[in-house]
Amino acid sequence: MASYLPLAKLIAADRCGKEHLEYPFPDDALALLGEGLEKWLGALLTKLGVSEAPVTNGEVSADAYLRGPVWVAAGAKIEPTASITGPCYLGPGAEVRHGAYLRGNCYVGAGAVVGHASEVKGSVLFDRAKAAHFAYVGDSILGIDANLGAGTKLANLKLGGTEVVFKDLNGFLCHSGLRKLGAILGDRVQTGCNAVLSPGSILGADNLIMPCTHFHGTRLARSRRET
Repeated sequence: MASYLPLAKLIAADRCGKEHLEYPFPDDALALLGEGLEKWLGALLTKLGVSEAPVTNGEVSADAYLRGPVWVAAGAKIEPTASITGPCYLGPGAEVRHGAYLRGNCYVGAGAVVGHASEVKGSVLFDRAKAAHFAYVGDSILGIDANLGAGTKLANLKLGGTEVVFKDLNGFLCHSGLRKLGAILGDRVQTGCNAVLSPGSILGADNLIMPCTHFHGTRLARSRRET
């Protein structure tokens, strides 16, 4: 089945990106991954006047390493020894902490956190999402207020290296068209420490993943009463 994953069913993206309302998020979550993310992010950075060198309006440590097209919004903070390779967008109040590594095609929304020894690539962290301690976020999307417990890994590549397939919100098996696809987490999803999510995992809003567990599959959003 052809793949389409409505972003609005997972994340209230219309509440985010207030600083770039003229350049909204796409309707399809899969358009924020792979080449789609690279194209969308590149156009956003161009609109902001970012070309080959970082543009920094926030607080950037002299001991941080930034290279390529990187936008650091006012109020964002980058701590010593953080390493950021563009294309990358850091929204107002975003934090990239000591020893974090952002290695291209990253969108870190307002108030979002990439913490100590966490690595992010090819991913979107919506407003106030947090990968605060020793996390790996590969080709993934984290919804508003999503939180990864320390040591969480969002794996993005199958052992055989073949295309990642997933079940959509109606339970149909879909082709992603992507060799690398991590997890898509809805608003307020939480993972416990050292959880591992396999490629193509999808969690609707308010789901919880217990510590030291492995998850693969699709779960619909939970009622707020269940959490």
